[in-house]
Amino acid sequence: MKRKVISLAQIPIKWRLTIWSAVLLFLVFVAYNTFQYFFIEKWMMRQEEQMIQQTMRDIVNYSLEKELSFKETELADIRGFLERINQKDQLIRILDEDGYPLLVVYDDYQNERLQSVPVTHYDHAVTEYANGNLVMVSGPITIFQFTGTVEIIKNMQSYEQLSDALFQVMAIGCLAAVVISGLGGRLLARQLLKPLQAMNETIRNIKQKGLQERVQFFDNQDEISSLMKMFNKMMDQVERSFKQQSQFVEDASHELRTPLAIIEGHLSLLRRWGKNDPAVLEESLQASIQELTRLKGLVQEMLVLARAEQERQEHDASLSDPDRVIGQMVSNIALLHPAFQLALDVDALEGRSLIVSEEHLEQILLILLDNAVKYSGESKRVEISAVVSEESARISVSDRGVGIPEQDLPYVMDRLYRVDKSRSREQSGHGLGLSIAKRLVEKYGGTIMIHSSKGKGTTVSFVLPLEQESKMLKEEKFF
Repeated sequence: MKRKVISLAQIPIKWRLTIWSAVLLFLVFVAYNTFQYFFIEKWMMRQEEQMIQQTMRDIVNYSLEKELSFKETELADIRGFLERINQKDQLIRILDEDGYPLLVVYDDYQNERLQSVPVTHYDHAVTEYANGNLVMVSGPITIFQFTGTVEIIKNMQSYEQLSDALFQVMAIGCLAAVVISGLGGRLLARQLLKPLQAMNETIRNIKQKGLQERVQFFDNQDEISSLMKMFNKMMDQVERSFKQQSQFVEDASHELRTPLAIIEGHLSLLRRWGKNDPAVLEESLQASIQELTRLKGLVQEMLVLARAEQERQEHDASLSDPDRVIGQMVSNIALLHPAFQLALDVDALEGRSLIVSEEHLEQILLILLDNAVKYSGESKRVEISAVVSEESARISVSDRGVGIPEQDLPYVMDRLYRVDKSRSREQSGHGLGLSIAKRLVEKYGGTIMIHSSKGKGTTVSFVLPLEQESKMLKEEKFF
């Protein structure tokens, strides 16, 4: 049976965080303890060496001060001095020139048979003997006619026991560090993943309860809270888009159902008996053609809206004479509606270039002017103006007509939304014009706004970016 190998990337992220944080904490603890152990060990060894060397200097200084010749009569006093300065687990030997021990002083020390090494110069080096826990420092002593050697032998067994105990404590500490770092890593992973788990729970609730669910979080201005905030904003957009889509389907169904029902009624009438009556036949055909025209216009506007939503933003498009295009469009509308007074003030756009295609600017203006004419009421006056700033231009279309109720303003740019549904058929609109205009304006990075008061009129303004002069000068220089 082939055994399946699981890579680290396949392990759940909470366990990966636990493992990596635990390993990191463990390595840091081991590195610190290792450094501390060797530092303490070297420090203790250096202290022992310094104490032995200090004892060696005390013996030499005492011998020089007393001008000792190490005769039999002096050995008792020398032994007393050596016993006073001797330390635990330490042996002091004084050898003659031939290496024969004249004095041997020790405290709790097993006097093993060690080979004596006479020296003629002071030796600071440490030498190990026997089982490795003995250190010996040798130094010459010369006073008048006497030449000999002082040997200090230190049993380091207690030091090694202390070192072993310290190592055991640190080893136990490392094992405890494994457990503590694992628990700490688990706790750290849980804390870090808590916001993601909350997001996961919210997504599960959205699936079960609906799009109104949101992540509850505390905004402490860090990356996780920013992620939560962006998630909630995204869900707001998704919910809004879903509601608009549902409303669009509902309104589209209603809009399509009405003309189809009228056409079906007239065709049924003709099939039953109306085809033999010329007057009824003419009336039914005229009504059917009218509804087909309305249906065709609705489908075309829906296709235009879908195309406007799917096309990418076009920042490379440029219109160098927007004032001419606006003037031509206003002239065309004036020919169609001679009873209206169209006031044009777009001189600010002269010599400026807008980031928009001519076709789309004409389409936006056609929609806004058509709405202004439809809903201008008795005033019969429409004003078109333009204001230019450093980076953008605002073009406004204003009427003094019926206006829009305040409660309807947030929805007038939704697809198939109409303020006065009872008069919608009389106005021959489908509620898609402003939606199309909004998509076209946003396509070029612009914005569209509506200001209206019921019975006082409406102003629709859209802002489009201006082409920068530096870019234009570069293009002119190139050509």
